[in-house]
Amino acid sequence: MAAINKQTKQLKSMESLMSGSGNSFQSPFDVETPSGAEGWESLYRYYALLSEERREFEESKFWFFDGMHNPEPLYPFDTIMTENWWVAASQMSTRVWALPPALGIDHRIINGYLYISPNSVSDPDKIAERQQYFAKRAGYYFENWDQIFLNWKTKAQDCIDRLKEIEFKPLPEYEPETSVTEHKGVYSSLDMLKSYSRMIENMLEMGSYHFEMLNLGYGAYLTFREYCQSAFPGIADQTITDMVSGIDILLFRPDDELRRLAQLSVDLGVDRVIEENRAPEETLKALETSDAGQEWIAALNEAKDPWFWYSTGSGYCHADAVWMTDLRLPFTALRGYITAIRNGEDVRRPLDKILARREEVTAEYRALLPTDDDRSSFDSLIGLARKVFPFVEDHNFYVEHLHHSIFWSKVRELGDVFVAHKFFDDREDIFYLHRHELYDALYDLIIGWAVGTQPRGELHWKPIIAERRRIRDTLAKWTPPPALGTPPDTITEPLTIMLWGITQETIEEWLGVDVSSATEFRGVAASAGKVRGKARVISDTDQLYEIEDGEILVCRITAPSWAPVFPRIQAAVSDVGGMMAHTAIICREYGLPAVVGTGFATARVKTGDTIEVDGNIGIVRILEEAAA
Repeated sequence: MAAINKQTKQLKSMESLMSGSGNSFQSPFDVETPSGAEGWESLYRYYALLSEERREFEESKFWFFDGMHNPEPLYPFDTIMTENWWVAASQMSTRVWALPPALGIDHRIINGYLYISPNSVSDPDKIAERQQYFAKRAGYYFENWDQIFLNWKTKAQDCIDRLKEIEFKPLPEYEPETSVTEHKGVYSSLDMLKSYSRMIENMLEMGSYHFEMLNLGYGAYLTFREYCQSAFPGIADQTITDMVSGIDILLFRPDDELRRLAQLSVDLGVDRVIEENRAPEETLKALETSDAGQEWIAALNEAKDPWFWYSTGSGYCHADAVWMTDLRLPFTALRGYITAIRNGEDVRRPLDKILARREEVTAEYRALLPTDDDRSSFDSLIGLARKVFPFVEDHNFYVEHLHHSIFWSKVRELGDVFVAHKFFDDREDIFYLHRHELYDALYDLIIGWAVGTQPRGELHWKPIIAERRRIRDTLAKWTPPPALGTPPDTITEPLTIMLWGITQETIEEWLGVDVSSATEFRGVAASAGKVRGKARVISDTDQLYEIEDGEILVCRITAPSWAPVFPRIQAAVSDVGGMMAHTAIICREYGLPAVVGTGFATARVKTGDTIEVDGNIGIVRILEEAAA
């Protein structure tokens, strides 16, 4: 009943927030602050907020909710992630590659939620100028893509290795004797500040690597898509993606490791121990009592680094569970794979079928082209799209999962330092300070240590943290609308189209939806197939353990680490996402129907509703509502 009441409130909230004029959404300045969350702006930096000084400009822009990366209200410290890519992604399009029709992606925080807005170039002379830069610079990367990608992996791994080496420990009562005998002249206080600065700079460095090649990757795929739409009028997006699917990528490796561990448990005869529905810690204790169990644990530990540095979310929020420290999701998947293996089922991804479909569709459409020149252009573009695809996905494991998960663990180490020095009550309190505030708090801590006086921070920060926690908890009960402001005439930014799935068609669909009564939602036809079944609405990763075989997953967005869930479901629906969103990619690789970018599905569909998912044309229908 509580869940139904919450959803009713969400629908009412969504209805009022979508009430703009017929061709625009509600002004971002008219969004009301939830009762009890007054003063929420103090959690964030001035440059991330709407401002009266720029009201005319900000009201004229189209803002959409980035529920893909940050589905919940931002913690002050977690804004390092959004602020990082605000610059890193945008500078690549605007200043490095000079994408002819597109600039960067602007950010604003509204009621604690991240809204973003792509900028475009409309001046023909400026587009022509940028085209000259883009052709030369992008051409160099595309021509040398494989070698540059190898170099990228080396840089990314080095960045990860340097992050692992950073340590945070409470300041000592007395400096160690070596500080005197080695007469270095610098001490623990400077080491602490340098470690903090290195950690922050390391995150910003990885953010730059993140987008070094990504915008080009999406751009190459978008170019192939536009060519196909021109050459084959009416071709479905799903058909286009069929031509580049079936490429082995790192994001599937953690799930592959679970399959291998499941098979090993059966071979060693310890599968029954794992299959018993107990907490992972209890299962491991039971396995330790036998030689076979110890051998299996050794294999598990060998697989964990790096493959269990896998976030159950996007990697952008510290609160998302990570396999390395929360084994519930991988062990749930293990039990499912063990049962399937004992039943003689093939638990591998249907890669052969996907590859066969890829070759069949490619040959079919290539044969429709009338000239050798047309076929040559097609071959070149599809070859480039297939070449860039591994980076488009593999970067995600290096950056958002491996690097970011380790980063959050290092921040928690620093949180322990503040607890030891009586600034915080809990290590998690650190996430209620912005990184710039944290530097001040760190220096305050060092002053107290150096002088021998109680630092002000011991009294200053705890009530602020308590108030910020209360405000953020209030904001978490609010439902952000998918869009605000004035829709643009055109959308040209590649990430906006390919990753978030925001197109002119998407905007028109959102403007026309009556959320409270809608029984049909249109989105991106992300993975082919048509099925009917019971919906399972997931708004929190803890609910993943409630999924039953044969259900249809309905969520704001999935994470790559949810892959072990996909063999159990028959389709997926998401509020957010385009053709290259993880929900779309995972479903294609598992051969499951998917519709993404629906905007409102989680606000309208309830767990237990019978729904139909048509991944061929991008429609989700509510056929029968579950009893209240």
